[in-house]
Amino acid sequence: MICVSIARTRHRMVIAEHKALAEQGAKLVELRVDWLSTTPDIPRMLKDRPTPVILTCRRVQDGGKWRGTEEERLRLLRTAIISGVEYVDLEDDIAKSVPRYGKTKRIVSHHDFAGTPEHVEEIWAEMAEMNPDIIKLVTLAKSPSDCVRVLNLVKNAKIPTVAFCMGEFGVWSRVVCGKLGSPFSYAAFSPDREVAPGQLSFPDMKGLYNFEELNAETELFGVIGDPIGHSLSPLLHNRMMRKIGFNGVYVPIRVASDQLTRGLNDLDSLGFRGLSVTIPHKEAVLALYPQSDEIAQQIGAANTLYRESDNEWHSSNTDFQAALDSVKLGLRPGETLEGKRVLLLGAGGAARAIGMGIVQAGGVLVVCSRTAARSKTLAAELNCRSVTWENRGAEFADILINCTPVGMFPKMDETPFLANWLRDGMIVFDTIYAPENTLLIKEAKAHGCTTVTGVEMFIRQAAAQFERFTRQPASLDELREALRRGISAAKE
Repeated sequence: MICVSIARTRHRMVIAEHKALAEQGAKLVELRVDWLSTTPDIPRMLKDRPTPVILTCRRVQDGGKWRGTEEERLRLLRTAIISGVEYVDLEDDIAKSVPRYGKTKRIVSHHDFAGTPEHVEEIWAEMAEMNPDIIKLVTLAKSPSDCVRVLNLVKNAKIPTVAFCMGEFGVWSRVVCGKLGSPFSYAAFSPDREVAPGQLSFPDMKGLYNFEELNAETELFGVIGDPIGHSLSPLLHNRMMRKIGFNGVYVPIRVASDQLTRGLNDLDSLGFRGLSVTIPHKEAVLALYPQSDEIAQQIGAANTLYRESDNEWHSSNTDFQAALDSVKLGLRPGETLEGKRVLLLGAGGAARAIGMGIVQAGGVLVVCSRTAARSKTLAAELNCRSVTWENRGAEFADILINCTPVGMFPKMDETPFLANWLRDGMIVFDTIYAPENTLLIKEAKAHGCTTVTGVEMFIRQAAAQFERFTRQPASLDELREALRRGISAAKE
């Protein structure tokens, strides 16, 4: 179940928002009365309530806005209990001073906004002695391992426990706690109305992550990287899982470079079945999980970790074939890459994968990076030429491929290749997918070039990952539509 936090300054706004949420399918709301600008009128807010309610009044030290006295706050909580509210939230330092009364259930809570303490298990044990119906324990995560420790409280609890982590490192734990047995998780009314750091919106929890359908049998997947908040992979994979009726959930997991080894081991303990891998971990995961396909070994990087039938982790690179197939979309029927002159802009991991594909297909490759040393290094690896960034416009090419971030949101008025350098008949492939129609793509279209956008590569690598994760095929049309909708929503 999803509990939606309502934090407004006026009573009428609280009541109106509660009604709107019920109409949207919310089954439980938290009324944050500490946000009200006037003395909370508990009976008014509870009268004719359309859903069950958790009544919460947080002090400043607990992440709230309550400015009154502690005596006044305790009186409000007792009033809510007497009024028959379904749940009352009591911090662990006051829980023993507020007796049980009537049918109101007690949520004994503890919040740590500074981090995840080493003795978090002891904190839970102390709260278990405070006559709770539900224990709520929330900390700030500074690593994926913090999340795993807190989620294990849910997994092993003998008393119903809501436990997850706040902050960017903790976002995914707000979802995964549902699979492990948390009675509910919290969500914001909308993306711009989060009440706590890292809180997801009700539409995302309900629609994107399908939280209310998660259960013990749900399989776990995710994407690891740093940063990771911008990733649209959860949109694609979760939509496809729902489309085919697969009981799984895919979450974004921020993992810093110095946290990778321990983080992956800890995620393994929760039973993750597959992980997409993005910057900056593609090379490191290959070293950690050397059981890989030949392409990943040749490229020296993997973008996918998945369980095989032997239940061991295997690594793979789906960028390679996805990029090659995308480039071929620009060719005429029956035409091949054999002998085609290809100018590749960029020298990172994606460029290495694409460049290798071009060379293996018989293309004549030239590498060009904004950093000359990187161009020369990649060119040496691929046994091809390199040119300086300043001379890229003088290079004659049948196919231009951009693997740099130039033109990516929000700097959409930039291009890595000037319009006057384009020529008729050229194929232009831009690996950027947000926006799909970069300035390079727009100018190439205006020049009469054949264009291929980054959307095509992105959905193809995702489809290949999806098949490794679920052993079922993914629809490119479905993924393409989902990605374009996600890009459009991100702009708004």
